[in-house]
Amino acid sequence: MLDRRLIANFDWGIVGLTLLITAIGIITIFSATRGLDSQNIPFYIKQILWTLLGIAGMLFVVSIDYRTIAKHAYLLYGIGIFLLVLVLFVGRAGMGAQRWISAGSFSFQPSEFARLFFILALSKYLSENKDSGVYSIKELIIPAIFFLIIPSLLVIKQPDLGTGMAFLFTFFVMTTVAGLKVKALTILISIGILSVPFLSETLWSQLKEYQRNRIIAFFQPDTDPLGIGYHITQSKIAIGSGQFFGKGYLSGTQGYLRFLPERHTDFIFSVFAEEWGFIGCIILFAIYLFLIFMGIEVALKSKDHLGCIMAVGIISTFSLYTFINIGMTLGIAPIVGIPLPFMSYGGSSMLTNFISIGLLLNIKMRRFQLFY
Repeated sequence: MLDRRLIANFDWGIVGLTLLITAIGIITIFSATRGLDSQNIPFYIKQILWTLLGIAGMLFVVSIDYRTIAKHAYLLYGIGIFLLVLVLFVGRAGMGAQRWISAGSFSFQPSEFARLFFILALSKYLSENKDSGVYSIKELIIPAIFFLIIPSLLVIKQPDLGTGMAFLFTFFVMTTVAGLKVKALTILISIGILSVPFLSETLWSQLKEYQRNRIIAFFQPDTDPLGIGYHITQSKIAIGSGQFFGKGYLSGTQGYLRFLPERHTDFIFSVFAEEWGFIGCIILFAIYLFLIFMGIEVALKSKDHLGCIMAVGIISTFSLYTFINIGMTLGIAPIVGIPLPFMSYGGSSMLTNFISIGLLLNIKMRRFQLFY
């Protein structure tokens, strides 16, 4: 329940920045998709509906103490794993991957919800098993198997390499913050470096042909600009043509004339950069950084281990998605199908991101409650 003291600690700054990015995303989606098939509901209208549902989800999460939510974390995690298994058998395929479950005219992407349930479950495990002190490698074997290897393999099987990378990165950050012995941290980093050749070969064999081509295009973007390098080539053209001040809203051509593939999802930043230029990109990047710093502040000022680890998990995933998405549109990161938070079109991503923001607000609002 919310009382006056909790409402007084509601962070309007986090909400304001979130809604600002979302609004920028909606008007960019409108620009990128105008002129498409008018018989269907326009993408920007769908995005507005997903935003309203996301805000409702955020407020619902805020109203429940995050420690109460954490009590059900393992159940939610189990549901997430079940959905990841289910999508392998009855999932809807699209763009070379089988990532969605359809229920009538409604469909959703289980991996988006699974990555949030993973953060909740791992936060609960790390906070309950060692409130203080540090973890050894031996103590991390069980959580690594249940909270990292199982969901990662299921997601990569779809295949969804980007989300698989998010699980690995978030697990490493959360366990490091929870407390790792220096020896354990050294061993983990060494294992990571030494296993690169083996993992690369294993993952390479599991990838679809289009995913292999994306990685080849990342390292050799100029070898086939009209084939495997088409996405990144068109993205660079769009971003570069925006120059310093941009072409102006609704004046971009790469997206509107359909040269740029997936312009309302993975490459929404390229559309924005073409219309708003370098100045617009700097402002947008600053907004994202402010939101990330405010999330870090929530983690630093959290008064319990659970809230701190949970906030770190949320903000590390958010940061990874932001930097990788922008990086892949600039050609400095491989194209792995990661959406730009609050800007890329997609209901599952929007709902998950707003619920994550709700958890951050929840943790900050209740940090004083321990002293009441």
